[in-house]
Amino acid sequence: MNRATLFKGLAITAAVGVVSALVLACGCDRGKDNSGGSAGSSSGKVLKLAFITNNASEFWKIAAAGVHKYEKEAKVQVDVRMPPNGTTEEQNQIIENMVSQGYDAIAVSVIAPKDQVPNLNRAAEKTKLITFDSDAPASNRLLYIGTNNYEAGKKLGEQIIRLLPNGGKMAVFVGTLSADNARQRLTGIEDEIKNHNITIVDKREDQTDRAKARSNVEDIINAHSDLNLVCGLWSYNGPAIAAAIEGTGKKGKVLAAVFDEEEGTLKGIENGTIQVTVVQKPFQFGYLSSKWMHDLATKGDQAKAAIPADKKIDTGVEVIDKNNVADFERRLAEMKQQ
Repeated sequence: MNRATLFKGLAITAAVGVVSALVLACGCDRGKDNSGGSAGSSSGKVLKLAFITNNASEFWKIAAAGVHKYEKEAKVQVDVRMPPNGTTEEQNQIIENMVSQGYDAIAVSVIAPKDQVPNLNRAAEKTKLITFDSDAPASNRLLYIGTNNYEAGKKLGEQIIRLLPNGGKMAVFVGTLSADNARQRLTGIEDEIKNHNITIVDKREDQTDRAKARSNVEDIINAHSDLNLVCGLWSYNGPAIAAAIEGTGKKGKVLAAVFDEEEGTLKGIENGTIQVTVVQKPFQFGYLSSKWMHDLATKGDQAKAAIPADKKIDTGVEVIDKNNVADFERRLAEMKQQ
């Protein structure tokens, strides 16, 4: 697979009390100049398409593989941008840069949907804007592609009930609960486990700090000797939970139910540290986002007319446990070869 040139430059914008560090970590920009352009449209104009994630976790490499597959099929280029620290300032700066460079379409996994509406709406005035993974329904985005996060939360809630048939105590961990996907997943879990004598004793945010993601789990495990289960809502929370459980000697005593398919999560399922994960379909995030951006940028009203009435495309989820993890890893390896 053609891999992107890695951008490791740091662009710092100093504003009133705000420093926004923009590192184009794992950014895929294969153009020979700074246009970031893809194949030309029928008018001869060089298209500029961008896929902007909400952080730089391993999870997004799978989505990038979906982007690459569409690039090969359609002979276009889609530039992938990953804010390394997962902050709204970084993501807003990336969006602003893409707009100022004249990008024809932008897809964004929104970090803070409510706070970023003004930034997204400014972008939507000048480019075709869609969202994926984490939506911002109050913004003027044209389409959301990704998981129905509330239903995904309910699906994990079902697994938690299975793991705790007699009820118990659990804790929840995530980067930030302000993100639309995190909030909806947690609501789905809470709605599913109510009336099953399962209590959430604590919720901890880590702001995408990987060290804090692990220490949060360790702190809660040590603070609650009767804790039965820990739950991670974002992809990197799974490996952090596995490391914390093993580090505190609680394997088999504290169960784990998480989201997504990072390597540390899948290894945790293999060795019994993690019992279950609900995986999304990030490959589809990348592939479908690229296709819709391309169509919207080149077909105009025809593409807009094809957008579903609710402006959403649900890519679905899958439950992975020890019984099917080997088969899933095989399929995952094939996807990453794109």
